[in-house]
Amino acid sequence: MDFIFNYQYTWLIPLLPFLSALLAGIGLISFTRSTRSLRYYYALVSIVMVVFSMLLSLSLLWKYVTGNTDYCFLISWIINTNISLKIGFFIDPLSSLMLFLVTSVAILVMCYSHGYMLYDQSYVRFFAYLSLFTASMLGLILSPNLFQIYIFWELVGTCSYLLIGFWFTRPSAADACQKAFITNRIGDFCLLLGILGFYWITNSFDFSLITARTKDIIYEDNFSFYFLTCSSILIFCGPIAKSAQFPLHIWLPDAMEGPTPISALIHAATMVAAGIFLVARLFPLFQIFSIVMKLIAWIGVITAFLGASIALSQIDLKKSLAYSTISQLGYMMLAMGIGSYKASLFHLVTHAYSKALLFLGSGSVIHSLENVLGYNPENTQNLILMGGLRKSMPITRLTFLIGTLSLSGIPPFACFWSKDEILADTWNNDPVLAWIAWITAGLTSFYMFRIYLLTFEGDFRGTIFFKEKLFTTIKTKESDLSMLISLVILAFATILIGFISTPFCDFLNKYLNCAITDQKDTGYYHFFIVSFSSIGIAVIGILIAFLSYFNILKKNKIYNIFCYKNKRFFQELYFNFYKLSFSKWHIESIYTFFFIEGTRNLSQIIFCLDQWFIDGIVNFIGISTLLSSQSLKNQESGRISSYLFAILIGTIFLLFILPLKNSLVNFQYL
Repeated sequence: MDFIFNYQYTWLIPLLPFLSALLAGIGLISFTRSTRSLRYYYALVSIVMVVFSMLLSLSLLWKYVTGNTDYCFLISWIINTNISLKIGFFIDPLSSLMLFLVTSVAILVMCYSHGYMLYDQSYVRFFAYLSLFTASMLGLILSPNLFQIYIFWELVGTCSYLLIGFWFTRPSAADACQKAFITNRIGDFCLLLGILGFYWITNSFDFSLITARTKDIIYEDNFSFYFLTCSSILIFCGPIAKSAQFPLHIWLPDAMEGPTPISALIHAATMVAAGIFLVARLFPLFQIFSIVMKLIAWIGVITAFLGASIALSQIDLKKSLAYSTISQLGYMMLAMGIGSYKASLFHLVTHAYSKALLFLGSGSVIHSLENVLGYNPENTQNLILMGGLRKSMPITRLTFLIGTLSLSGIPPFACFWSKDEILADTWNNDPVLAWIAWITAGLTSFYMFRIYLLTFEGDFRGTIFFKEKLFTTIKTKESDLSMLISLVILAFATILIGFISTPFCDFLNKYLNCAITDQKDTGYYHFFIVSFSSIGIAVIGILIAFLSYFNILKKNKIYNIFCYKNKRFFQELYFNFYKLSFSKWHIESIYTFFFIEGTRNLSQIIFCLDQWFIDGIVNFIGISTLLSSQSLKNQESGRISSYLFAILIGTIFLLFILPLKNSLVNFQYL
């Protein structure tokens, strides 16, 4: 009885942040001036609501730590003879873990946002969007079936559209939110088709029923097997778009046009995590189709390498971290594809805290540089104009370094444990995938330390590109206390969270009850072998970064770093790879040529076809009718006697001429 009593309040977890968003929205629409004057109270309400949601999530998490079983609550929403739709919530180890992850990161992002957005005129609107975004993700996590997941899936996409385009007066922000929205519509449409395909065959939206009925059906009907395989691929297209996997990854770097706290929330625990969560939720279903699992693995490893290779040369701080996110999400997809369910979720957790730390740290840097370089993001986010911040921003620098070490895979930081486990499972599964993932690990450590060195080491370079050198050294101070507290908490989480799953004490494996995976315990020996190889490639990447950038930064030869046309510094091979990386592998250029320009050219051809052919036929008929009517008009006199005479001539022709013609024909026949 105590079990049911405690679980029946789970619906409050997404409802509380939704109510805070609703309150702020009503206030902005109906009482604009009063709402803006009480802006800090609205922010406080938003934070308090998410705190209560986090406490409830922590309570659920603790229940599974102590050994409780799954719980599902459903109510009928639409009841018909042909269809029955139910809504409710479903609690299991996966959902309870994700609930705590989302709420804990959301609280820190909201506290950080108070300092970051303090002087923004749309402060209340920002917190309203933030609360709605959090509520949508929490609702998605608690969804008990594909029907309800799709509703919250679209809400998450809508909130991301609003937040990416938060500063919609900037043309770049308006374009970025439209790009994200349209790109995700491709994946969402495929997801909808896949859901409907499974419903048509299995007559259910429920996760477990779909999986059970699919197993029974595919062994009896070959057509259903191929059809459901296609439906599974269509469903996977949804996570491809939402989690920015190749080839639908192009929206995520442009999403950096939104405020930095949103970048942290999107990249850490909400939108991009939604795709990984859906694959994890449908993992037993995908395991039925081996080709789908291979597709997931290859999409993941291609995305991991692609994101890392592009991040090597980016000069925008936030976009560099965005491509890093794409790469790490690829690792998670790779783990799912090879059947390493726990390793993927483990990396999702460690990456969430590490990447939130890095993005909020970058926001602290940008926020401080605005006092020196102005409020133009092309300056404040430009790595060329940074450097020398280590003394003026010691706390930000230290926390950013912790996040950098974690993402680079250096022990004992969080991402080392999760990434190392993914690499170990990949070596056991497919050596080709493992080699690509291993090389990507080296690229990761290189570009992360490249970002760190260009941001914090050397001398401040912001004055080099201005005629008036008002600042010989940067004189900024650390960010606000609310921002620094969030950074410090995330830094501690980045250090400690990795210990929930180590070869010596694998608590996460027991918590998730990973009987659904096929991975086996390989022992300490294999762990140390893989660890030494992964640490080795990470150290090599760090050393190359130091050799490439540290000494040059010390001498302030900034142009030698960023001008890839300088072949004296870059060897021919590195020059070509750098050029390819800087151009983002020409993927966006190809998309622009085939899809944007192609669509415009096709529409122009269709327009000409419509104008000259279809309209030409109609116009020809109209002109012909007009001309024929004019010719007939000239022959009409309006005199009745003339008409009677014409009728008489016609009658004579019918009565005498035609019979005479027939007689002549018969005579010739005789």
